[in-house]
Amino acid sequence: MGRTIMNRWLVRRFVRIRTGMAEFGRDRGQTGIEYLGIAVVIAVIIGVLATTDIGNAILTAILSKISQIAGD
Repeated sequence: MGRTIMNRWLVRRFVRIRTGMAEFGRDRGQTGIEYLGIAVVIAVIIGVLATTDIGNAILTAILSKISQIAGD
């Protein structure tokens, strides 16, 4: 009798742990709105870099490094 109760308890415990682990791994709350927000922020950053002097400075630095690597 005691062994059966212990086995049931272990099975219940195992199921609870496994269920909790499955819920822990789910991607909760990520919606299309969040991904859209990230895309908008990235687009704004690219727009600012493309239209300001800092964007030109970064472009010049990147092209300079590429030239150095290529050996021009």
